[in-house]
Amino acid sequence: MNRAALHKYLQRFSRCHVLILGDVMLDEYMWGTVSRISPEAPVPVVAVRSESVKAGGAGNVATNVAALGGRASLIGLVGNDAAGERLGHELELAGVKSDGLIVDTSRPTTIKSRVVAGSQHVVRFDREIDTPISRGVRTRVVAAVRERLPGADVLLISDYAKGLVGPGLVREILDIAARHRKLVAVDPKVQHLNLFKGVTLVAPNHHEAAAAARISVRGEADLLRVGRRLLRRLKARALLITRGEHGMCLFETGKPVVHIPTVAREVYDVTGAGDTVMGALSLALATGADMHTAALIANYAAGVVVGKRGTASVTRAELERALRDGKL
Repeated sequence: MNRAALHKYLQRFSRCHVLILGDVMLDEYMWGTVSRISPEAPVPVVAVRSESVKAGGAGNVATNVAALGGRASLIGLVGNDAAGERLGHELELAGVKSDGLIVDTSRPTTIKSRVVAGSQHVVRFDREIDTPISRGVRTRVVAAVRERLPGADVLLISDYAKGLVGPGLVREILDIAARHRKLVAVDPKVQHLNLFKGVTLVAPNHHEAAAAARISVRGEADLLRVGRRLLRRLKARALLITRGEHGMCLFETGKPVVHIPTVAREVYDVTGAGDTVMGALSLALATGADMHTAALIANYAAGVVVGKRGTASVTRAELERALRDGKL
């Protein structure tokens, strides 16, 4: 696969529409420096220099799709609170329509707050309720998917185990997707992996894949056993295992396993890298790219985003430069 061929797929991103369903959250950052230890306890004192917020979770997936030039529609839950309003605002700024955010008055908007001193992630604290959604909220979510999915090319499910994804919802959503013959890509959590049998693509990281397969991975042979076992169990068209600094492994039914080495030049922060992978993968599949080509494109996108601080996205221009400057 040469660079010119990959660039052709990137040029088609603007024609593609990805519907993202998943757990949305607000990512808060406090950036600062440390010069002393607190006299009250053996902890660093962080002098906060700046603060920022970004759409996180499935919201970050949608932001990446929009940054790459695709059309992103997002369905997720927020609370009736200021954080939910701020999340909607951040999504609009990123070019993602926020009209798919459903207010669930029984829970707050999920917030993940991080304190970063220099290049050191000091602490993260989460404010969330992750209990399963009610039947009434599920009905509203299904209705939103039923309304929006016919106009999309791909359904992307981003599961952060915050209560949205569950057996009843997944069953109804996959029935709708099958009826409309839509591609379905899933970024799963281990406890929900078996819900996604028969989808187009499942993309767990290596820790999640090993836990789901109940195989301790000590080397390449173990990883191959994990991938083949999960592919058989899920009956998906493909399984992509992301491996951090070791790249990715692509398993497709009836085809040899493909190992894709990382192209990252510098790993600064892996926060949200999986979201970038899913956004790029889904857009590439929407253009008609095969699994291997889509995985190559997603690998380059991941190589760019891990060089950024905090929850971040990759633009199409950045991805084009990475393809131009990288090695194939």
